[in-house]
Amino acid sequence: MELDRRTVLRLAGAVPMMAAVPAAIPGGGGPWERLRARLTGELFRPGDPGYDEKRLGFFSLYDHRMPDGVAVCANEDDVRHCVDFAARQRIPLAARSGGHSYAGYSIVDRGLVVDLSRLNAVRILPGGRAEIGAGAQLGPVYEALAAAGRALPAGSCPQVGIAGLALGGGIGVLARKYGLTCDNVESVRFVGADGKACLVSEETAPDLLWALRGGGGGNFGIVTSFTFRTAAARTLANFNLVFPPAALAALVAAWQEWQPAMPDELWSGMGLGAATANCGGCFVGSAAQVNPLLDDLVRRVGVQPLEREVTEQGHLATMRTFSQETAFPAAVAERGRYVATSRMLTHPVPDPDGLATLLASDPHLYSIVDAYGGAIARVPSSESCFPHRSALGSIQIIRGLEGGEAYARHVIGGVRDELGREYGHAGYINYIDPEMPEWAKAYYGDSLPRLRRVARKYDPDGLFAFEQGLAR
Repeated sequence: MELDRRTVLRLAGAVPMMAAVPAAIPGGGGPWERLRARLTGELFRPGDPGYDEKRLGFFSLYDHRMPDGVAVCANEDDVRHCVDFAARQRIPLAARSGGHSYAGYSIVDRGLVVDLSRLNAVRILPGGRAEIGAGAQLGPVYEALAAAGRALPAGSCPQVGIAGLALGGGIGVLARKYGLTCDNVESVRFVGADGKACLVSEETAPDLLWALRGGGGGNFGIVTSFTFRTAAARTLANFNLVFPPAALAALVAAWQEWQPAMPDELWSGMGLGAATANCGGCFVGSAAQVNPLLDDLVRRVGVQPLEREVTEQGHLATMRTFSQETAFPAAVAERGRYVATSRMLTHPVPDPDGLATLLASDPHLYSIVDAYGGAIARVPSSESCFPHRSALGSIQIIRGLEGGEAYARHVIGGVRDELGREYGHAGYINYIDPEMPEWAKAYYGDSLPRLRRVARKYDPDGLFAFEQGLAR
């Protein structure tokens, strides 16, 4: 599964933010030059050297967007100045961490992009905690943690930003053992709509901390750093089973009975498509421990895999394997040229053959199923707003742009809506879909009313409002 998964889905998550009230700002000098003078970092405006590079995000679909400015912030004060500037000038505002918003919300068309990429320090604290800048990418985060013998449950793609991942939940290969990324957030540094910086913790602002643990990037304000609880790095066994494509339905039927019966130490996912029926994952322990569990899955499928690989490695080496990077954290030259959506699998698949037909209906369609359960399911709603704790898993539906963007969105939308008829309308905010029906309820579920109250409290004027934001 993971080879196909990483080929198609290199990166995911972002910190999308923009304001709701557009206004024209005079070109040249004036307010923009005053902002430039206040920043320790750099401000890139149209015509400036480097602007055309700095304005781009991961997805080429949004290359037409032209911010009035991109502020590459050097410190928290720079972020404060940017928020204050956008509020005073009444212009759109977007904060960008990794820049991988599926809907492009981290690139505002006209207005100011607050680029957090320089806020990327990773500092190991006493007691097994880590302070991580909101602009850090997962590759360097894993490198720094590994040097201290620590691990954080997070994603497997090295250039995803830690901020977008954590704020929306954070699915990863250690999630069933240690929880979602957001479950390990202890506190954050935060710049609010008033332009002031503060510490958000259980003691200072428990309602806001609750909302930031899964409430999605782009809402409430701009996080500048996180303090995470981490775990001791362990030996891991990562595995990949490649079945014949004709075994897709049998794999789904077997997996949905097998995975919930597995110990928390075992996380797995499936890569499914017209030519793909893979199952890959990670076990917190040894190859000798996981192999009998994989034998059980193969027995349930009833078909021998074409390939079976089990590798015992340290935590960092495992993350490198899942990212498919030989020089991790290496630069990934490719940019995203696909669209995606999601549904939550709220119960077992009643008709695996029907699902197989649906997911194999287009040769350019690819779907990824990630397992939930274990530690994910045991976090009470009072600690985190992430609403999908009881799900069997999530399914992400991805398609390349063959035939054009409109046609690709039509294809994934059809699969999304068909799944919705069986499983309900829930989806995962980090796989944000600009065409998701009833998006607010889909992404936030029963947490939505309280989240809206928090948004009104901390952003009463909707400075951080965007098309699928809580402050709109």
